[in-house]
Amino acid sequence: MVPINSTHSNTQHTRLLDALAAANSSTRLEAALAAGTHPDPGFIDALVERCAIEPDFFVRDMLTWALTRLPSELTVPKLRAELRSERAQARSQALHTLSKIGDPTAWSAITRSLLHDADDEVARTAWRAAAVLVPDGQQEWLGAELAMQFGRGDREVRLSLSRALVALGEVVEPVLRTAMASPDPTVRAHARATERLLLDPDAGFDLAVDAARRVVALGPDQEETTAC
Repeated sequence: MVPINSTHSNTQHTRLLDALAAANSSTRLEAALAAGTHPDPGFIDALVERCAIEPDFFVRDMLTWALTRLPSELTVPKLRAELRSERAQARSQALHTLSKIGDPTAWSAITRSLLHDADDEVARTAWRAAAVLVPDGQQEWLGAELAMQFGRGDREVRLSLSRALVALGEVVEPVLRTAMASPDPTVRAHARATERLLLDPDAGFDLAVDAARRVVALGPDQEETTAC
């Protein structure tokens, strides 16, 4: 005979899993909150799988929180496996969750292919996660990888790249100087805006971009004069 308390527990477990897949986003949000409030390793697979397909931002954020409440030795391997998924959202959400967990063992899973992922959202999330998880001695390598993508994407993508580079600190100054000498004016402007943010983290990105564009528009001679 199955104990009554075990039957009750199984019923609750089933109800929560059903709620995670409910049509109503509020129901899914409440289910994710419940999973984090009462963390149970038995929910890991369902939470990770839901992250890959959940359309609502707030629900995804709550799913991530629920996963951070579980033992990292159980969640990190599951999330690392998601980084190989063909589904872009699975990769980006796994990266986001790994950055929130902060387990240093996840660093080795952030590959060059993720940092250069063709999907902008995956790449942006990889940059943020890498800046959080990068171990001592790897900051210069990471800065060089990120700097290869100056000029990529729209404002949000470029801002994400700049923020990730600024988070690495002064070690990125050499790659910024190299990028500011690029023959591509878009790359030069993005690199110069990033330098301005590095020197003044409180500066607005849009103002930094506008200032950088004005300098670049004046030509290389003026750029060199301004940099001195």
